[in-house]
Amino acid sequence: MNRFFDIPSDLQHSWLGLVGLHLREALLPVLAGLLVSLPLAQLCVRFRWLYPPVLWVTTVLYAIPSLAFFVLLIDYTGQTELTVMIPLTVYSLVVLVPAIVDGVRSVPQETLAAATAMGFGPVRRYLQVQLPIATPAIVAGLRVATVSSISLVSIGALIGNQGALGNLINDANIYDRPELALNAVLSMALLAILADGLLVAVRLLLTPWMPRSTRRTPKAEVPEPAAAAVEDAAR
Repeated sequence: MNRFFDIPSDLQHSWLGLVGLHLREALLPVLAGLLVSLPLAQLCVRFRWLYPPVLWVTTVLYAIPSLAFFVLLIDYTGQTELTVMIPLTVYSLVVLVPAIVDGVRSVPQETLAAATAMGFGPVRRYLQVQLPIATPAIVAGLRVATVSSISLVSIGALIGNQGALGNLINDANIYDRPELALNAVLSMALLAILADGLLVAVRLLLTPWMPRSTRRTPKAEVPEPAAAAVEDAAR
């Protein structure tokens, strides 16, 4: 067990230090991707013709292998965390933009009409009515993007030990210590499970009007949370 957590000195971090570094390199890109996706998705909802080209561009960027992305960036950002986080931010867009667009488009038209009648402008309607109702879809996208990002950070080990926990896999080969690779795999899996569970808890906290069971909500009940969102936003 001691060898399991005995991190080689060339990594310049303890196990907890690598965990913190891994979370930073994985979660900051997801946050940046969310900040970019929110206004971009609203533009796609407002101008429907814009959605197909945006989706095409994000899909093409997602198709670029991460290692090739690193090579393209390394001349500008060097062997740094930024070289890892920029591709992860771009990759998150292919998940987050469709999730937000689908969630916002699912808001009933009568709810939007009620918000407009109450004097809500486009921005206020988007922030206080559409996004709260779209929260389940947005969180679902965040769950996929977060787990994917936690996994992909490890590839940064190929560019100057910028892979956080993924660096353990590289050192496992160098020092012939397979327990380091096992440590990396188990640690990343645990982080992904914990992050996913936290996002589920956030969704439950932000959407108390949603049923807790796995049964689908009857269609007749769908407008109730929408109406509640408009009333809460108008207070």
